[in-house]
Order: sequence, then C-alpha cells, then structure tokens
Amino acid sequence: MRLGYLLRRVAMLAVTLLVASFAIFAATYVAPGNPLAALSGGKTLSPEAQAVLEKRYHLDEGFAAQYWHWLSGALHGDLGVSIPLHEDVSSLIADRAWITLSLVLYAAVIIVVLGIGLGLLAGLRPGWIDSSILVVSSMAAAVPAFVAAIVLIAVFAVSLGWFPTIGTGDGFLGHLEHLTLPAVALALSSVAVVARVTRTAIREEVAREHVQTAISRGIPQHFVITRHVLRNAAIPITTVTGVTVASLIAISSVVETSFGLNGLGQYLVKSAQGKDIAVVQGISLVLVVAFVLVNLVVDTMYAVLDPRVELGAKAAA
Repeated sequence: MRLGYLLRRVAMLAVTLLVASFAIFAATYVAPGNPLAALSGGKTLSPEAQAVLEKRYHLDEGFAAQYWHWLSGALHGDLGVSIPLHEDVSSLIADRAWITLSLVLYAAVIIVVLGIGLGLLAGLRPGWIDSSILVVSSMAAAVPAFVAAIVLIAVFAVSLGWFPTIGTGDGFLGHLEHLTLPAVALALSSVAVVARVTRTAIREEVAREHVQTAISRGIPQHFVITRHVLRNAAIPITTVTGVTVASLIAISSVVETSFGLNGLGQYLVKSAQGKDIAVVQGISLVLVVAFVLVNLVVDTMYAVLDPRVELGAKAAA
C-alpha cells in the first residue's frame, strides 16, 4: 500500500514538474525583449551573423521545438547557455545553489526548534506563558522578511557588532556566523505561524476525552503527552511546517538581497533585470523542483510520525 502511494506521488511529481516547466518556458518565451539584442550587445548584426546565432540557439525554430530542446537538455542536466555571460547555466546555478540551500536549511532548523518548541510550551502551559507567546508570535508574524533583515542588521550587526552583515565566511563556523542573521530574518514570521498552529493542535488534543481520561487515571503526564497528544497533533504540525519551509525557497531572494548573499534568489532577480532568459528559466525550474520535493518529503513523513496513518487512504481522500 505504501509503495503504491509513493509511486503515485512520484508520478504526480513528474506531471507537476512537466506542467511547471511548460509554464516557465512559455512565460519567458512571451516576455518582452529580443535575445539577439543581448547576444549582439546592442550592436547591429549582419544578416549572416544573425542567421548563425539564430541557428546556434534554436531561435529560428518554433515554440514547440525550442521547448523540446530546452526540456530534453534539462533532463540531462543541461540548462543551456547564459547569453550575456556565455557560460553554462548549470554551472552558474551550482556555484550559487549551496548558499540558498544552506540559508533555507538553517532557517528550517530555527523554525522547527523554536516554532514547535514555543507552540508546545504555549499549548501545555496556559496562563502568562501562553499569553506571552501569543503576543510575541502575533507581532513576529506581522513582520515581513525585509523589515526583519533591516532591524537585525541595525541592532546586532551595526550597534552591537555581534554578527557580520556581508559575505558567507570561511569554514563551517564562519558560514554559520554569517548566515545567522539572514536565517533569523527568513524564519521569523514562519516561527510565529508554526508556533500558533502547534499551540492550537496541542490544545485540541489535550482537551479530548481519552487524554483527560488518561490523566484522571494517574498515567504519567510525559507518557500521555508523547503517546497521545504529540502523535495525534503531529500531522497538522508537520503539514504547516513543511509548507512554511517550502515557501522559504521563494522568499529567500529578499533576504539574500538584503544581506548581499550571492544565492539563487538574488541571482534570479539580477538575471530577470538583465533579461538573461536561460538563467531565469534554469533557476525557476530548480526552485520548482525543490518546492515539489519538500512537499513529497512532508507527505511521506506522515507515516513515519504516525504509523496508524494509511498512506493509500490519504491519497484517495
């Protein structure tokens, strides 16, 4: 049953990526701007030189043929050539992907640890602790990533001098130090969302009859929480955490730009402004693949967190 579900999910993933690749290519195909102008650097080309460039980059062919050339190349790891830079797009993306990947992973760890931790604390400790977490999370959820970046730079980098603001550092500890403020800025509002959803899920489970019965029978609290409360609350918490982490991939460009990180998000913005179509197509496809894979991992984690869940039943629901 689980193998069948996973195979269906992989098939859906393939269809999703195919549709997304078509949408990406179509959007850039109809975008204003002439690739030949970028190739020539604004110079006037002779008809012979223009014909050579059109042939080399398949610009003399129709939409379907160009899409097929691009898609078949992408399936083999070839995302084309950056026209302004005359460099392989796959190499350009690979040089910057680790920065975005490190930033998103760092932010994901912060979201999981602080978001779920604060949500658990608020859900299990009614009173001033719950109220304080609710107030702080409400304020944090309303702060956009770029505002959080500005405040963090002003306080912890400029005023206190605790963290650097530019660059990625050397070595593991250097990377960790340089990415701390960007990761916090990226994760701040998501921590608040995950904390609030976790609190609500924990409260609902604690109020259920079988949990109250277990508590009244004198079963140790830690056993009731781990055996009954956390297991049943795991799925909504996992769902919101997965969706939140996946969304970080899209909004990382804002934080990368604020902190001068040369990651995929910032490079995507620069490439779009410079009409480097091949790079825009390549980065967009990579971001879509990452988003879909994160969601696939979240779906498969349901069975790991709660073995009672029938994956096949979930797929049919």
